[in-house]
Amino acid sequence: MKAGYIKVMIADDESIVRKGLRSTVPWDRFGMEVVADSPNGQAAWEAFLEFRPQVVITDIVMPEMDGIELSRKVKEVAPETRIILLSCHRDFEYAQEGMRLGASGYLLKTAFEDEELEAMLGKFQRELSDTPSYGYELAEQVSAHLFAWLNGHSDRFPGELRQLCSRVGQGEGRPISLYLIKTAGCSSNWEGLLQEQGSDEPGLRCSKLIHYGADSCYWAVPEEFKGAADSLLVEIKSRCGKLVWNSRECLHDSEDVQAAFQSLHKEAELERVYGLSGEQWPEPILHAVHLLHEHPADEWSAAELAQKVGLSRSHFSILFKKTVGDSFIAFQYKRKLRLAYGLLRETSLTMQEIAERTGLGDSKYFSKWFKRCTGQTPSQYRAEQKGESW
Repeated sequence: MKAGYIKVMIADDESIVRKGLRSTVPWDRFGMEVVADSPNGQAAWEAFLEFRPQVVITDIVMPEMDGIELSRKVKEVAPETRIILLSCHRDFEYAQEGMRLGASGYLLKTAFEDEELEAMLGKFQRELSDTPSYGYELAEQVSAHLFAWLNGHSDRFPGELRQLCSRVGQGEGRPISLYLIKTAGCSSNWEGLLQEQGSDEPGLRCSKLIHYGADSCYWAVPEEFKGAADSLLVEIKSRCGKLVWNSRECLHDSEDVQAAFQSLHKEAELERVYGLSGEQWPEPILHAVHLLHEHPADEWSAAELAQKVGLSRSHFSILFKKTVGDSFIAFQYKRKLRLAYGLLRETSLTMQEIAERTGLGDSKYFSKWFKRCTGQTPSQYRAEQKGESW
């Protein structure tokens, strides 16, 4: 079991359904891991008692114990468990009964789209993420107070700022940065990507997201990790091209943060009302970032990539730095490091295989490069992530 991951159990008497869900759903993207799958309701109940998963995906019609009875028993002992029912058209009344018992939703096995399931998983991730000092309910409350304050309906939010800032690490001379991330038109998975990729940066684990409406959120990050945050947003933008953001940095106290919230909000309102946007990426640069992430082992030079996207080398270099915030070389450096982190953490590939996939040649050079970047060898990092002693 991966540390900090949300546990998932699948129950269905059809082997193809269980295997399909295990292999096709991008569980890592949602910070989840399937810990058990069961062919009938009784086996599922026994597995639930053993593993205590936070998410249960169950067929309604199963031998030995149906999904409705399983849901009832699960909710009796663990009411916070999220349950998704898998049903056929003829099971609609049963699905309704399951919803009355507290199931979070149901999907038609013969017709559901991947986006439906992934939207539910994304919602569960936000609700169940391991944030004991800043839980989901508190985040929802702060979000509501922020919305009311920025729109002139309440003064409660400023009183919560000091507590929020201390959770991000502000104080004792440690400033923070505040981002307004606008997600209109993005897939429902952008937040999963943010949490998944951000786990590579220990300094970003204490960052806080505050949702603002359906299409934006504020992200508070310790100032010392702003470079990592910028890099992470660029990487997510390579997959969610419509993601845009503005930021304010070096915020030393809650009054600075309060002013930053107001400034970013006013800027966003002007963009909305007048159709202005200073954050739209030029198409050649967006194309270039896509190419870099789609072909991680390829060794692109600035000249080659410039030619590929139809710009001169000098124009490309200037525009890339202005748009992305890093030089082309620095961006490549951070991209390869992030890719190496993921391969070491999530796969059992050899050092030679990882070196080839990151475009870093042989395992000996890769190991030296990784240690120079991080202060530890790849083997040490991998053992640390798996909770093994070194």
